Amino acid sequence: MKRMNRLARGRPGSARVAKAAPLAAPESRILAIEAIGARGDSTARGENGPIYAPFALPGEQVSAMVRGDRAEVIEVLTPSAERQAPVCRHFGRCGGCQLQHWKDEPYLAWKRGQVVTALERCGLGGADVEPAIPAWGEGRRRAAFHAARLGGQVRIGFIERGGAKLTPITQCPVLAPGLEATALKLAPLADLVLPQRGEITLHCLLTDTGVDVAIKGAGRPQALHRAALEQLSAIAETLSLTRLAMDGEIVVERRKPRLRMGRAVVTPTPGAFLQPTALGEETLAALAMQGITGADRVIDLFSGIGTFSLRAAEFAEVLAAESDNDMLAALKAAADGAGGVLKQVEILRRDLLRTPLSSLEMKKFGAAIIDPPRSGAKLQAEQIARSPIRRVAYVSCDPVSFARDVKVLIEHGFSLDRVTPVDQFRWSPHVEIVGALSR
Repeated sequence: MKRMNRLARGRPGSARVAKAAPLAAPESRILAIEAIGARGDSTARGENGPIYAPFALPGEQVSAMVRGDRAEVIEVLTPSAERQAPVCRHFGRCGGCQLQHWKDEPYLAWKRGQVVTALERCGLGGADVEPAIPAWGEGRRRAAFHAARLGGQVRIGFIERGGAKLTPITQCPVLAPGLEATALKLAPLADLVLPQRGEITLHCLLTDTGVDVAIKGAGRPQALHRAALEQLSAIAETLSLTRLAMDGEIVVERRKPRLRMGRAVVTPTPGAFLQPTALGEETLAALAMQGITGADRVIDLFSGIGTFSLRAAEFAEVLAAESDNDMLAALKAAADGAGGVLKQVEILRRDLLRTPLSSLEMKKFGAAIIDPPRSGAKLQAEQIARSPIRRVAYVSCDPVSFARDVKVLIEHGFSLDRVTPVDQFRWSPHVEIVGALSR
């Protein structure tokens, strides 16, 4: 059904449908780059506000084609001393990295600056924000690859920057070597389950026992012929995959995928959320544990598979609250299988965004760990603020929602003792944060 202009309603034949204004032709201009914006694009001053241009750096002059508030850099006329050669041949097309051309020191300072700015905009200027920690380790252990048929061949890659087109890759320097080596060999596997049109997503996780692959968008394995299932099993054997799943159902499990979290060992559910780098997880966990020092009863909100719960249980009783039942089951199994080295771990299934734990439900806890999604958890922060909890470790992946929620806690008597940015998504605008609060 055609979408009609709602201003054109009236008697038949009496309305005129407004035509969209044609796009202005791009204009060749020289831009003076002033800063890097929150999404990783450089910014220059324009007559009507900022002009955003990817792949330039502060202090550079560039020749660009400008259309509205967007620009395409044609040539860097005066390169910054902070510029470096990108390490990946796909940089500029692949949507995974935006800042490979920026040296580490100013890049990390910029990430810290994103956190400082967000706090200042919430009236929290002067907070103790530490230097950003580069928690890249050996590279990312978790990534989502897209697969599609292009030119009669199956291609594996990432979605291009600012679009919907697949960019096939032949390397990915941000990945852990063990994950990169396997991911680049997944085309034959994808070929067996890909529809003739469209694409699928392959969620890959490098575990302590090998690579775990969870396919989404290909349907349930019951829809496949027996021959195809046998071929999938053979490819999983050839690639030495630990497990292969389709839309949550296990197709092949050669061995359990396992991850050590403190003194416990977790078997993650297919496609489960984890921190992208092993070093990043260890760094966030260490900071969170410091933030709840001295507590003997801890509540872990948005617990996932136990990144923080299982470590906190080494010294405190823990209640882990999470909406995903499968992840809670994996957490509980890990706690129960730890051989008595952990204190009691209880689980609670709850959609904390819709139904936060009330202050009354938290009356027996001395500390809270909260790791909400990017949108934050203002309602849950309000309930923590009204509870008897004295210490909070707030883990966030968004400076804006972090600052908003932390302000709620501060307004109820908490002090923001320390803020630590952690960089796991190298060369991207994303940053993790751990805030330690007490009262």
